[in-house]
Amino acid sequence: MKKAIIGKKIGMTQIFDEAGKVIPVTVVEAGPCVVVQKKTTDRDGYEAVQVGYGDVKAQRVNKPAKGHFDKAGAGYKRTLKEFKFDDCAQYEIGSLIKADTFEIGDIVDVKGRSKGKGYAGTIKRNGNSRLKETHGTGPVARHAGSMGACSSPSRIYKGKVLPGHMGFENVTVQNLVVVKVDAENNLIALKGAIPGPKGGIVSIVNAVKKA
Repeated sequence: MKKAIIGKKIGMTQIFDEAGKVIPVTVVEAGPCVVVQKKTTDRDGYEAVQVGYGDVKAQRVNKPAKGHFDKAGAGYKRTLKEFKFDDCAQYEIGSLIKADTFEIGDIVDVKGRSKGKGYAGTIKRNGNSRLKETHGTGPVARHAGSMGACSSPSRIYKGKVLPGHMGFENVTVQNLVVVKVDAENNLIALKGAIPGPKGGIVSIVNAVKKA
């Protein structure tokens, strides 16, 4: 059965296994998530479960979302995501999904939004080499350099790496191992790093391609 949960990145630390080996882990506050809506084949054309995470005050919710949450009677949530479980019928509106839905040893994919780096040049953004710093280059050793011929094709080809906005994009890290589950405190420890800053929202799902 497919498993999934929404969580908040707490930060990284390290734990020791039974053999005394150090394991770098990222701790995620996973849930509790509440089922807000069920999508059905008859009404929506597909089956899915909409899950909400993170309480929010009523005055911070707009009217359409307020009506949506009031209909479910599950409180106002900051984050909504849809998951296509193998058996969506077993979930009822208002039921909770907690951290103990995952077990130690599970292989998961973590989806989140990477840290924003702002405007970056081609060296930082794409790993380009710098120009030679001899006479004639001028004070532009870190610039993009030649963009191509002028007369033909008289344009820049698509795919040319250029300066621009770096980071703040959706990233998926695959095949991470669940090292520890603390159901009482809604915490999951995952081996390795996951995208986003501390406090960033992530979703944990079953691995699509198990290593």
